[in-house]
Amino acid sequence: MFLDVVFYLAGAVLDLLWWAVVLAVIVQLLTQFGVLDTRNRFVWTVADFLYRITEPLFRPLRRILPNLGPVDIAPLVVLLLISAAKLLLGAIINSLIRSGLYF
Repeated sequence: MFLDVVFYLAGAVLDLLWWAVVLAVIVQLLTQFGVLDTRNRFVWTVADFLYRITEPLFRPLRRILPNLGPVDIAPLVVLLLISAAKLLLGAIINSLIRSGLYF
């Protein structure tokens, strides 16, 4: 019962984080192309929220990854890492089920 809650919450957090990264990239692109105006209070609030959520994930990777000019591949790497974490979470659940520790 307790492990159900833990695994569900971990999966939900990873799902929400994945969507936050996707939305942050979309908002950033729309802002750069002038489709969204950051002087609008709502747009600025959403963009700032997404920046504050995703930037701690992007910053360490940007230091490690090579500079490709205007192309930022940090969000792609973060999405791959989140997907890998979800696969690892599923593997842990399957391993616990097979060993009889999780029903």
